[in-house]
Amino acid sequence: MSTLSNLTVPKVPQDAWALFLDIDGTLLEHAAHPDAVVVGDELRTLLVGLELQLDGALAFITGRSIAAVDHLFQPLRLRAAGLYGLEHRLTRDGPVEAAGEPADIAALAEEIEAELDSADVYIERKGPILAIHTRAAPHLLQRATQLVEQALDRLPVGYRVLAGNAGVELMPLEAAKGAAIRRFLDLPAFEGRRPVFLGDDTSDENGFEAVNEMDGISIRIKPRGPTAARHALADVGEALAWLGAVSQSNLDGSTGLIHPLNRRSRR
Repeated sequence: MSTLSNLTVPKVPQDAWALFLDIDGTLLEHAAHPDAVVVGDELRTLLVGLELQLDGALAFITGRSIAAVDHLFQPLRLRAAGLYGLEHRLTRDGPVEAAGEPADIAALAEEIEAELDSADVYIERKGPILAIHTRAAPHLLQRATQLVEQALDRLPVGYRVLAGNAGVELMPLEAAKGAAIRRFLDLPAFEGRRPVFLGDDTSDENGFEAVNEMDGISIRIKPRGPTAARHALADVGEALAWLGAVSQSNLDGSTGLIHPLNRRSRR
């Protein structure tokens, strides 16, 4: 694991590469409620340009549902893995492989909502994933975590609890950003490219580990402690500036973004 002292600012890859992006805390500042964030035209333009420069090898890797991502970035639609890889849209305008909400998770959501009983806590029901956001009520994070951990004993085998910076999530074991990244890298638009992944939270660590195994570039935004990422950017503003510089340097012809694909296997 890397520590703050040995993380460096990433350099632009000089071979063919693919870009994978977390959203909240990486491209957009966190808000007390996920629906409170706003996407500006400048960010949309940046993403469109990067996707074009990468010949389509760009995808969101997010804990949000793909429907929520589309609403947030409308009218822009990009390739995406939602719900930590439980949902996929493998082409820009293709169908979404969605995930439904099991009855036991629905019942648990209602139970926890009644138990916490706070307008400052947002309980987000994302199909098989239950997310409890406590950014506006940090004093309730410990209790929320206790409730989902206790629920593991009465749920079917195959769930895990993931604590974040300002909330906690209950999700199936197969929900993993690293697996989602690997799936995209098997597609023609991504095949043979070096993966670059930007993320900011504990849920992104699995993605960093997968990218490192493929000799990719793992970038943690706002690192607060040990991380599998090998590079760091200080905050959302620095992440956007780095992506903007990457895009501009490609337009200036000084990077290898559109080099012929290196077909050497990275898996």
